[in-house]
Amino acid sequence: MRILFLDLDSTSPDHLGCYGYQRNTSPNIDRIAGESVRFTNYYTSDAPCAPSRTALMSGKFGIVNGLVGHGGTAGDMKLEGTERELMGKLTRGGSLPSYLGLAADMNTALISPFAQRHSTFQFYAGFNEILNTGRYGNESAEHVTPVALDWIQRNASRDNWFLYINYWDPHTPYRAPQEFGNPFEHEPLPEWITEEVLERHKEMVGSHSVHELNIDFRNKQYTNETSPHFPRHPGEILNMDDMRKMIDGYDCGIRYMDDHLGVLFKALEEQGVMEELIIMISADHGENMGQLGIYGEHATADQGTCRIPMIIRWPGMKQGIVDDGLHYHLDLLPTIAEMLGSAPIPDWHGQSFAPALKEGAPCGRDYLVVSQCAHVAQRAVRFKDWMYIRTYHDGLHLFDEDMLYNLAEDPKEQFNVAAEHRELCYEAVYYLNQWHDDMMRRNTDAVDPLWTVMKEGGPFHAKGYLSNYVERLQNTGRGHLAEELKRRHAAETLQERSSVLAGLQAKISAKMAGK
Repeated sequence: MRILFLDLDSTSPDHLGCYGYQRNTSPNIDRIAGESVRFTNYYTSDAPCAPSRTALMSGKFGIVNGLVGHGGTAGDMKLEGTERELMGKLTRGGSLPSYLGLAADMNTALISPFAQRHSTFQFYAGFNEILNTGRYGNESAEHVTPVALDWIQRNASRDNWFLYINYWDPHTPYRAPQEFGNPFEHEPLPEWITEEVLERHKEMVGSHSVHELNIDFRNKQYTNETSPHFPRHPGEILNMDDMRKMIDGYDCGIRYMDDHLGVLFKALEEQGVMEELIIMISADHGENMGQLGIYGEHATADQGTCRIPMIIRWPGMKQGIVDDGLHYHLDLLPTIAEMLGSAPIPDWHGQSFAPALKEGAPCGRDYLVVSQCAHVAQRAVRFKDWMYIRTYHDGLHLFDEDMLYNLAEDPKEQFNVAAEHRELCYEAVYYLNQWHDDMMRRNTDAVDPLWTVMKEGGPFHAKGYLSNYVERLQNTGRGHLAEELKRRHAAETLQERSSVLAGLQAKISAKMAGK
């Protein structure tokens, strides 16, 4: 048995041809999808990058494994504690690659810099081979493909392997080489993106809103500055030409990556293994391209960020069908276990969707709960045709505390109808509480890491940005929004002032001591 898992960072199903996108962004992915089961309601349980991949590899929701953010205490998995054995659970089959090694005697190989990018070194657990492409996730496909081709040429003809490859080109900022050109420059933008939509989005604030598409991490500022290293990525969207640059930049990233996937597929065909190869194509999260007024980021617990592609071509199983059931990405682990005829690990939180692969049978969940604690602190419930989002910290976006979107009528999440449908909000909160109670019963330390994030000052990509952003809003004619941010985040303003004063006091003390 041979398995190829393609983790295509930040790839939204909304921008793939096989999911209905009108632009020809993904001909090679689309070809595989035609021979596969394509899942249309497949979600990461925890976003963005580090929480998503940690949940996938451990088979556990972030609320239990502990890693839900990009910094602070919640930037690391929880320790196993007093029950830890000589080998931790991730070694003893608890992670996806270690399970494949133990249950199926597979050689497991990873081509990815991801663990180094986020210092999430538990991501390596269970891999026999680790090939770090060395650019901390700033790779383009031309850096990844040669490493993958070398591995394929040396190993593809062997039996029993699992190869996990990361591609990064759809990740902000968009970095397809200039010589690639723009195959979409004469194609229309997605129909829903109009001047009216843009004017509405100009009234919104926060990182990756149309006025501040970039972040200066060193100085903790949201900016409209651009970089000569990333000419496809704008700093702001003031008109439809800017909008085209944004959308085309993302779509070029996907198409450039897809061309490289075609090179991999050709190499596998030349090795004579393509026909029997199991192929899984997915992502860690999607990319908001206007959903909730956010562009070029994966910053919320919503449809744009948390819905991801999943395409599984399993020779001998169903082909060319669509599964519309609700599934988490961490459901993949018990699914693989069932497909292998092995017992799943009891600690896993997933539910197998193997019946969809074997028989095309429906096996989705009644509802899903997805979380985001790196840019905002939100949990959302996906049920029926609805996405309900509960905001605990708005990440300086001024999001409403309760948001409800009818995905059948408003799939791009433009109109919050929570006030008109309170009964649906109550239903969603019931599901959220039911899920939370179940997860907390599994939590050995009874700590919800979302509240750890809140206690430590808020989401990593918003913590410490308030004062600078308020000043920017005031200097750019948006003072009324600055006042609302100050009112809503008054406690954080005090914390920032206290931190500055403490720093000044420390400098004064150091100078006095020097005398």
